[in-house]
Amino acid sequence: MHLGRSMVLSEKEYNMTVYLDKQNKRVRVEDYLGRLSSVLDRAEELLESEKGDKLIIKGRREDFTELVERGFSFEASIDGFFLGSDCMFFSKFFSDDRKASPHWLQEDGIIKSVYHLAEPAQKITPPKDYVLKKMDETDASGLSALYKEVFQIYPTPLNDKDYIVQTMKEGSIYYGFAHDGQIVSAASAEVNSFYKNAEMTDCATLKEHRKHGLMKVLLARLEDELIENGIYCSYSIARALSFGMNAALYQLGYAYRGRLVNNVYIYDKIENMNVWVKNLAKPPNFGQ
Repeated sequence: MHLGRSMVLSEKEYNMTVYLDKQNKRVRVEDYLGRLSSVLDRAEELLESEKGDKLIIKGRREDFTELVERGFSFEASIDGFFLGSDCMFFSKFFSDDRKASPHWLQEDGIIKSVYHLAEPAQKITPPKDYVLKKMDETDASGLSALYKEVFQIYPTPLNDKDYIVQTMKEGSIYYGFAHDGQIVSAASAEVNSFYKNAEMTDCATLKEHRKHGLMKVLLARLEDELIENGIYCSYSIARALSFGMNAALYQLGYAYRGRLVNNVYIYDKIENMNVWVKNLAKPPNFGQ
């Protein structure tokens, strides 16, 4: 069951799309037009009624100063998110606990280490007994079993095969590797067809299969499909404490754009998440 819900609110001076995320005790303003001050007032009212403690807004660059004036902090950005215009993640916390970040310096160290990695070898070829496949609705049970095993807690209910089928119908693209008939690694691209962007997400590999570089192959295949569909803004939000996932994104040519503080419950606790972006129309520029 999905614990969040999306709402479109229209008033005389604004309209906004907002996501109420009970599981992660937050409210996220996905999009807005009109008077920003009224949007923020309404969003704060919603957060209070939902008993959340983090308010997030996907802001426009031109609203940067007004958001700072209203007590919001800049966390991260995504180049070209809104049909070529940048998205700015701003947040406001409503409890000291939610704002406290005990692993911040360790996570800074991970980013520093990732940026010292060598440029990747161009081609990864997994062993022949790993079969790459674009997933369809018949694979939903196998995908949910994989996600159930990898994640104790996850921001979306990927352990529910019906939820996975629903995301496929809404345009998400899944690729995975099967080994001896079992799905052992998978990733998806959640496509926003209106703003022409896609989030690389739901990346999971069973521990005993992690040495073959399967995730890099899956993400590269997803990118090819996005390019075929005219989508060039690709981004991913990775656990800030995961060296492996951040390293994989860097070596695929993604650039670090900031950290979302205490953003979601994942694995066994609430965690900070790093934002990585890539313009699929440009060749990668490592170390930049």
